[in-house]
Amino acid sequence: MRYLRSRRRGGWVGARVTGVVAVVGVACGVGALVVAMALANGFRDEMRDKILRGTAHVTLARADGAGTADWRALAGRLRGVEGVKEVEPTSYAGALLGGPGGASYAVVRGIDAASSRALEEVGRTLTAGAAESLFQTRPAEVVSGGRDSDEKNDPDSSRPGDDPRPEVDEALPVIVGAELAARAGLRSVGDEGWLVVGELSSGPQGFGTRTRRVKIAGLFRSGLHEYDATWVYASLAGAADLTGAGAGGAAVLSVETVDIYRAEEVAARLRATLGADFTVVDWQEANRPLFAALELERRTVALIVALIVVVAALNITTTLVLVVVERRADIAVLGAMGARAGSVMLVFVCEGAMIGASGALAGVALGLTACALGERYKLVRLPAEVYSLDSIPFHPRASETALVALAAFAVCLVATLYPARKAARTRPAEALRYE
Repeated sequence: MRYLRSRRRGGWVGARVTGVVAVVGVACGVGALVVAMALANGFRDEMRDKILRGTAHVTLARADGAGTADWRALAGRLRGVEGVKEVEPTSYAGALLGGPGGASYAVVRGIDAASSRALEEVGRTLTAGAAESLFQTRPAEVVSGGRDSDEKNDPDSSRPGDDPRPEVDEALPVIVGAELAARAGLRSVGDEGWLVVGELSSGPQGFGTRTRRVKIAGLFRSGLHEYDATWVYASLAGAADLTGAGAGGAAVLSVETVDIYRAEEVAARLRATLGADFTVVDWQEANRPLFAALELERRTVALIVALIVVVAALNITTTLVLVVVERRADIAVLGAMGARAGSVMLVFVCEGAMIGASGALAGVALGLTACALGERYKLVRLPAEVYSLDSIPFHPRASETALVALAAFAVCLVATLYPARKAARTRPAEALRYE
C-alpha cells in the first residue's frame, strides 16, 4: 500500500498517472462488458416472454391437419404426463381484416372461455376493452362467397336494391392488435369491420371465401410488433364458425409446462404418448434459429468488449514497468537488507492486484448504475417494425457480473508477472552504483 500511494519528488507523474489510467481503463472495460451482457440478456428474455405470451410452451396438432373433436378426453390424458401443467384448446387461421381504413392480413386465434392462462396473457396486454367480452355473443350466420357459392350470395345474381354483403345476426367480438387496428381504421372499442378467410370448395376454382362481420371488443399492445400488427383474438367457437371447422373441435392443443426450459423433454414424452398421429413442437424448436442468432450475437459482443479489458491490462503492465524503473534504488536497498526475490516479486504482484481489483469493482459499480438508469428511462429504443421490440430492457445477472469481475482481475494478475519478475531480478550492486 505504501508503494501504491507514495509519491516521489515531482508529484503525481510517471507511474502514478499511468496507474490511475490503468484503473480507469479496467473500470471502463468491466462496466462496458456488464452493460453489453445485460442488454443481450434483456433482448433475449424480452423476446422469449413476448413469444410465449402468444404461443404455447408445446403445441399439439393432428398430423393430417384435421381438428380434434374429442380434445377434452385427450387433454385429460395428457395432463397426466410428467412436466405438463395444463392443456388448453386453441386455433389459428389466416384471414383478411377489413375496416374503414382498408384491409390487412391477420392471424385469427381462437381462445376457449375456460383457458385461464390465455385470457390472463391477453388481459395483461390490453389497452382498451376487456378479455371477457370475447364471449358475450350469440351464434351468427357466416356466409360463404366465391364463384362456386350459392346463387343467393353471388353479387351478379342479386336483385336491384339487395345488399350483396352477407347478413349475420350479430357481429363477432374480437380483440385486435393496436398496429393492425390502426391500419384497418378500427381505432376504438365498438368499431365494426369484416374478417374474410379462404376455404376449399368443390366448385370450378376449388376455393371460396367465408366472411364475418366483427366488432372491436378490445385493443392490445404486447410490445412484439409481429403480434401487434397481425393478431386477432376471438372466441374458440367464433373462430371455428368463421373457418368452417365446426363447433366443439380444437385445431390445436396448447400445453403449458411446469418448467419452460424443459419443454423439449416434455415434448419428447408427449410424442411417445401420442404416436405418429400428432405433430408436437416445443417453443424452443419453433424459434431455434432466432435464439441461436441471439446467442451468437451475445458471444460476439462479449468477445469484442473483452478486448477493452485486455488493453487495460496492458496499461497495468506499463504502470508496473515504470514503477520498477522508478524504484530500482529502493528495490536494491531491500535486496541488500536481505529481502528475497520472492518477497520483492510479491510486492509488485500485490500492487497490480490492487489496481485490478479497484478497477474491477469500480467497473461493476459503473456498469450496474448504467443498467439501472437505462432500465428506468428506457434509454435503448429501437424501431419496432425492424427489431420487433420498441425498447430493450437491461437484465444484469449476478453470476455473469461476478464472472466478468473475476476474469478482469485474473487478466490484471497475469499482466503483473513480467514487471514483478523484472523487479525480483534486480541486482543491488548494479542498481546502487549509479545512485
